[in-house]
Amino acid sequence: MNIVETRRLTKQYGGHVVAVRDLNLNVRQGEVYGFLGPNGAGKTTTLRMLVGLIKPTTGTASVAGAAPGTHQSLARLGAMVESPAFWPYLSGRDNLRLLARYCRISDRRVGLVLDEVEMSQRAHRAFGTYSTGMKQRLGVAAALLKDPQLLILDEPTNGLDPQGMAEFRDLIKRLGQGDRTVLLSSHLLGEVEQICTRVGVISQGRLVAEGTIEEIRGGAQLIVRAAPVEKAHAILVGSLGESRVALRDDGSFSLDVGSEQTASIASHLVKSGLELTELRPSERSLEEVFMELTGSESGA
Repeated sequence: MNIVETRRLTKQYGGHVVAVRDLNLNVRQGEVYGFLGPNGAGKTTTLRMLVGLIKPTTGTASVAGAAPGTHQSLARLGAMVESPAFWPYLSGRDNLRLLARYCRISDRRVGLVLDEVEMSQRAHRAFGTYSTGMKQRLGVAAALLKDPQLLILDEPTNGLDPQGMAEFRDLIKRLGQGDRTVLLSSHLLGEVEQICTRVGVISQGRLVAEGTIEEIRGGAQLIVRAAPVEKAHAILVGSLGESRVALRDDGSFSLDVGSEQTASIASHLVKSGLELTELRPSERSLEEVFMELTGSESGA
């Protein structure tokens, strides 16, 4: 079941600038979905449409079973889009109490969400004295007040130091357990790779890939180096087929096969009189795939 679904969602500004174009997004219930793309790719614009802050130019969207911005959608949704903003002279706890009363939520819920984001010990301090990481945590706590089915977080680790980023990744992993869905936008590949179940890659406003990390990377390959190269190429093509054998720039071969075939390939090459000098598994990194999909946009 898709808890977020868009069909040809498009946002155009001023008749010329298209921030998002024909976006078909599918976020399944209960997963941590990484919305990945370079800065300026259209991630925040998309999230603003999903929570109802702006209206699309064309296309449709369903968020938590209803149209974006409707009471039915917002009742099941918690979001932190861009930087969280609170009253600077109120404490973190009092900021959340005020929001809870606006939402007609019991004050008891405030203590629960502060515990969930590990802010209970610092909730008495004024928001204006908080570090960036503490502000981000309070923003997530506010998004959790309604105990939402869907949590949308826009670049939640922006401005954090490495330790803060690691702590926030652990927090997101905990929040994504059970039936709750987390939709996380980011341009940080390591962050997405460590915590997300599935990802969608957006480039210049278009969705260019969607699937699990393994599907996006295209699976594992086998790297083989054997001499003489011409004979090795002929043997590999003869046994595997031309479509599964690629000669790399460094003279080695990339084979589109599973690791279970490693022993048989090695044995076949050696028995054929070839000098086998390298045989190892290889898997494309998410960074390599990301640069292939978005390289021109990110300045590569």
